[in-house]
Amino acid sequence: MGRSSDSRSERPGHHGRDNPRATGAVRLSDVAAAAGVAAMTVSRALNQPELVSERTRERVQRAVIETGYVPNRVAGALASSRSKMVAVLVPTVAHSLFADVVQSITDTLALEGYQVLLGLTGYQMQEEAAVVDTVLSRRPDAVVVAGTRHSETTRARLNAARIPVVEIWDMSDDPLDMLIGFSHHAVGAAVADYLLGCGYRRFGQAMADDPRSHQRADGFNERIQKAQEGRPDAGIQVTTCWADLPASLAGGRAAAASLLEEMPDCEAIVCGSDTLAMGVMAEAQSRGMAIPETLAVMGFGDMSFAAATWPALSTVRIDGAEIGRLTAEHLLGRFNAPSPAPVRDVLDVGFEIMARQTTLATGRQTN
Repeated sequence: MGRSSDSRSERPGHHGRDNPRATGAVRLSDVAAAAGVAAMTVSRALNQPELVSERTRERVQRAVIETGYVPNRVAGALASSRSKMVAVLVPTVAHSLFADVVQSITDTLALEGYQVLLGLTGYQMQEEAAVVDTVLSRRPDAVVVAGTRHSETTRARLNAARIPVVEIWDMSDDPLDMLIGFSHHAVGAAVADYLLGCGYRRFGQAMADDPRSHQRADGFNERIQKAQEGRPDAGIQVTTCWADLPASLAGGRAAAASLLEEMPDCEAIVCGSDTLAMGVMAEAQSRGMAIPETLAVMGFGDMSFAAATWPALSTVRIDGAEIGRLTAEHLLGRFNAPSPAPVRDVLDVGFEIMARQTTLATGRQTN
């Protein structure tokens, strides 16, 4: 008769209960057994090392490494009501601007012992709602979320969590709690004013199809419409092409091809990102169009390559690292306040138009 299938201790690779990994997470008692000390001694060595001898600390540390033990911070959080964790939710980290924000928040919070839980929300409300539900179940001390457009369910859950919330990368008249960002609508209007001032009159827009790009396009279009009304004989015109997400060089080339087919005499193309702008430049150059003499190009984001392109890319600079630093500092201020009652705080960090070679066409004059 064969061996019984219940003989677990005799199965190949099975080490029984003497291997903590076989039964789940390594426990404090497993570390204590490996170190040959009491569980209370292990706890003191990890949480109050000044209370135990150096020799004991070394034994405990060796046992921690041996067993792969990870302290249960949740238990401590239940007692202190602090998890020392902040959830940071952004659409993507493929864009260096969001990566800069996350890195800056992480670095600043780490100085006070806080860790970041990163969530990627994409560009749809339902994706954001799912991520918010997940991170709130981890009981973070605060939530940072890019944007101000949320579903009613998401707004209700963030409010019900009764923890600090910082919305970033946008402006709103009705923030959930704290808000640190800039007006995308104002960016669009400022870009229109700048290009009109350069003498351009026939515009294309190559924009990524996300909410913030729509806000910039609206700001641009409103300012162009105002200019059209003031100068009906100036021939001012604008055509917009929406590129698929995520923004890419290929998307920029496709958008430029579409815009130039619809408006062959287009003078300037405004792009929803520097990445799209690079694609637009590639398409224009493949057609033998001189930049900026034949076609001007304007980006958004001032990514690391923007100033190093040839010709250097005109764009809009957003200081993502500063947004991250201010966000972390506002959270730490809330954490350390004697009475952390919600106080709505809105900070507009602004933006800067970086006028470079792709929009400075020789001989252009403002009419």
